Amino acid sequence: AARAGARALFCGSRASRSAASSHTAFACGPAPRLSTSFRLFSAASKPERDPRFAKIQDADVAFFRSVVGDSGVVTDAEDLIPFNKCWMEKYQGAAQVALKPKNTEQVSAILRYCNDKRIAVVPQGGNTGLVGGSVPVHDEIVLSTSLLNEIESFSAQDAVVVCGAGCILQSLDSHLAEKGFMVPLDLGAKGSCQIGGNVATNAGGLRLVRYGSLHGTVLGVEAVLADGTIVDNVSSLRKDNTGYHLHHLLIGSEGTLGVITKVAIATPRRPKSVQVAVLACQSFQDVVEGMQAARAQLSEIISAIEFLDRDCLDLVVAEPMYHLRDPLPDPYRFYLLIETSGSNAEHDQAKLEAFLESSMTEGLVQDGVVAQDGVQGGELWKLREKIPLALQTQGKVFKYDLSMATESMYELVETMRSRLRPRYPDAKVFGYGHLGDGNLHLNITAPADTDPAILDEIEPFVYEWTAERKGSVSAEHGVGVMKTGAIHLSKSGEMLALMRKIKEIYDPNAILNPYKMLPPSSAA
Repeated sequence: AARAGARALFCGSRASRSAASSHTAFACGPAPRLSTSFRLFSAASKPERDPRFAKIQDADVAFFRSVVGDSGVVTDAEDLIPFNKCWMEKYQGAAQVALKPKNTEQVSAILRYCNDKRIAVVPQGGNTGLVGGSVPVHDEIVLSTSLLNEIESFSAQDAVVVCGAGCILQSLDSHLAEKGFMVPLDLGAKGSCQIGGNVATNAGGLRLVRYGSLHGTVLGVEAVLADGTIVDNVSSLRKDNTGYHLHHLLIGSEGTLGVITKVAIATPRRPKSVQVAVLACQSFQDVVEGMQAARAQLSEIISAIEFLDRDCLDLVVAEPMYHLRDPLPDPYRFYLLIETSGSNAEHDQAKLEAFLESSMTEGLVQDGVVAQDGVQGGELWKLREKIPLALQTQGKVFKYDLSMATESMYELVETMRSRLRPRYPDAKVFGYGHLGDGNLHLNITAPADTDPAILDEIEPFVYEWTAERKGSVSAEHGVGVMKTGAIHLSKSGEMLALMRKIKEIYDPNAILNPYKMLPPSSAA
């Protein structure tokens, strides 16, 4: 019966296991006592403007026009709105000028001038971040990389693409698809995020479990330092063991050390066979064991392991603009989305069928559906990718991107539900994320008129809870301005001191993306 069920499941229909799972429900248990030494939050409010920075004058604007032309200087208040505001409308600055240089030399001239004049600069790509890293805090000028969007070269022999920082991720991937290759990064914001911003924030994405982080796939970068120095470290070499690998400092630096203008990225072959399955589980313990089974049985073809809870699925399906429906006839507490990518469809399908059969026999999977083609696969992926946008319709949204041991991920979701229920019964807590990377996206929603004091029940508790379990307060979204007061929970005082020294070397006047990444010196 199990064999027949797995086969039916694989053929694109649904199969369920009537026998109850032998696994017990995931138990949270009491949270350990939090160390009081962790309560050092200094960024609870907007940081004050640094008086060292100059305010923009007419002469400055005139200089910028001489460098990038009239079309490259934005000063109109209405036109500045998208540069000053993040897509969630959570962070908003007051930049009076945004600049759109067309090449690296223009970026160099701008930064050299700003460094001399002590004008603070915020590098900005697609502005799709979630921690306020790409928008001004005060009146810093915005330096947009959107026009640095040339694909300079691609070598099929070396499987390396060299392109400008302003290339849209989806457009770059489409360009490579025509040649049988792909960008080793996929994000829900791929239609608007830029590759330079991806690199500057070390974006993780949906397929890190297969292709690794950008520290492994970015072979080199071109960047402009605060004083205008152009550092050309663009390389197509897979192996170069000469000296310090300085480009790794820029990957994940969030624009605080330099402005990335060009990148060289190793590009894997585009898979010929892609299989997508959504599987239902009764408990989070089954989700974790299902992931372990997938790693063991699908190791060479696994390309994504995602999870979402029932509340996430209900939210996405209820949103009429997405035209999505529940893929299964009965509701379950948890769902696994598993994707495989390979070169032989027959081989991959056989391996997936064997995995599904064994998972159902062991009671890890209760029901599921497998896409029969790319269109169906895309619809199943939307159930996961549309969650962030659907959450934005729910009033106030508090978003947390955390990494921790996989077995602890959903414990935090249930802990937050118990914590908020007495005082904020209308608040809802959602859990989803990159299960294969131990990356939880914890989202808390509340009606728009909820008392702002709800934040005191969430922060710093969420960060402290994560730190107590040796997790990270930022798995992939970065630090930005949101988490400068929490970075000490993931980085020791010694490490923060070294980071400050690096910042002083690269940007001695601290003009690049101020108020971001590092906490104020007094809080370190």
